[in-house]
Amino acid sequence: MSLLSPSIAPASEHVARPPWQAYAAMIFGLICIATSGIFVRWAGLPGPVAAFYRTLIAASALAIPFGLRARQIQWSRRSLAIVAAAGVLFACDMGLWNTAVQYTSVGNAVLLGNTAPIWVGLGAILLYRERLRRNFWLGLALALSGAAIILGADALRSPSLNLGNLLSLLVSLFYAAYMLITQRGRARFDALSYFWLTTVVSLITLFFMTRLFQQSLVVPAATFPFLLGMGLVTHIGGWLSVNYAQGHLPASLVSPTMLGQPVVAALLAFVLLGEALTLLQVVGGAVVLLGISWCIGHGVTCKHTSSSSSGVCCWPERRFSGTMW
Repeated sequence: MSLLSPSIAPASEHVARPPWQAYAAMIFGLICIATSGIFVRWAGLPGPVAAFYRTLIAASALAIPFGLRARQIQWSRRSLAIVAAAGVLFACDMGLWNTAVQYTSVGNAVLLGNTAPIWVGLGAILLYRERLRRNFWLGLALALSGAAIILGADALRSPSLNLGNLLSLLVSLFYAAYMLITQRGRARFDALSYFWLTTVVSLITLFFMTRLFQQSLVVPAATFPFLLGMGLVTHIGGWLSVNYAQGHLPASLVSPTMLGQPVVAALLAFVLLGEALTLLQVVGGAVVLLGISWCIGHGVTCKHTSSSSSGVCCWPERRFSGTMW
């Protein structure tokens, strides 16, 4: 199957199946994104500053490939508005979450931030008319429960809504909105172009965010290897892969799959940082993986809004042309 455009299913088929590469990219992206905490721990920089250099490195690394494709893009005000909104939302997600952990426990921040799939599911119903089956909500509940188990009793012992907790909830809304907008944005751009444009918007937003928080952009030279890791592995390897997957898979499926990050992060911390895995982390990881597999296997159906096709299709329409995903 071509990666440039999905094949049109006959009228007798009810669901257009995405290519296997989309699932592979989603899992690969999840693993790369899970490295973020490791690199941030090693760098030891304020969250918005680390995110600024992360986006700066990613945008610089892919500037030439994007430039070679820019003339092929069919620009429109609506497309630019989608890119701008997605970039700002993603910058707020990165910057505010790293700020939240300064005011609350990491456990609380991650647990509250992981409520994003709930908002994605509701947004998919209201905005995209996706019919989310009961099994989807069961899988999502399992994945969220597993994430809560991984985070342990600390988050459950501190239910009061302080500033950090409120910021974490706000982050979950930014993240959910980004996932929903990206589902439409990827219908208008190829993965590379969409990724680069939103990264540049995020870079500009994060610059102003560091000014707002009065954080210096002068960093020690010793942090450069870790910033490169954030830019090349976490951002390019992770989010470029996820952006590709979102060109074929609905946000209501990609978002709960991202709940696997705590599982992968715990394994990476065990290998790279020597942090021991507890029984709660092992049990929670198993529950998260069970919930994700349940969502993938039983998750989403939605009415196709295009007049050119009948039946049911839950994968986003793709209008771009080109050779890069």
